[in-house]
Amino acid sequence: MFPTHGESQQQHTGAANTSLVTSLTEEFPETADLSREDIEDLLTDPTYFHAFFHSLPRVKAMFQGQSELGMANESIARRNLALQDDLYRLRSETQAAFDEAQMLQARWRELDREQKELYQARRPNPISRYTQSFLLLRLRHAATAQDELSESLASSFIRQSPSVSYVQSFEPSSSGNGNSDAMGKEVDEFVKQFKELRKTYHKRVMWSERWGAGKVSWRDD
Repeated sequence: MFPTHGESQQQHTGAANTSLVTSLTEEFPETADLSREDIEDLLTDPTYFHAFFHSLPRVKAMFQGQSELGMANESIARRNLALQDDLYRLRSETQAAFDEAQMLQARWRELDREQKELYQARRPNPISRYTQSFLLLRLRHAATAQDELSESLASSFIRQSPSVSYVQSFEPSSSGNGNSDAMGKEVDEFVKQFKELRKTYHKRVMWSERWGAGKVSWRDD
């Protein structure tokens, strides 16, 4: 017996609904337990739809990922702000080092030029202030000036001290008073300065003597 027209239409509608439900449940398995009325409510009630949508595990995972990403970005931003002062200071130090390097480079070019002029002094028509005799004379004058400077320092120290014998026999003592400690520091400072001055003086004398004896050679390049 063949089905009537009404029965055929109901069967066709039921098959379509079954196909729709099957497709929906395959895409969203969470809807498998929903009734037909619940599915219709999803399509007509925005509040119900949003509540159901936000309850889906994949949606929860998506929002959780967004939240974690936002917190990570916020942490990076805080760390960058904490490093901001150090970065600014490093930039200033780098700029200062670059400026100093530029200055030293300019100074090096100047010294290189002067050195070349100095070595050219032995060639025809030399610059008078770079001749060997003139430089040797300057070295000897500098040695004399250094000797006078050291003697002046010694004379000044002796005049400021109570007596020469006291200065020569003075030895710092841990049990001495404040004046003795101060005098001990003055003596130590004087000895240090005097030794440096005399060391420079003897170096200049030594080089002037070697130069005068022809033991200092000049390059022609």
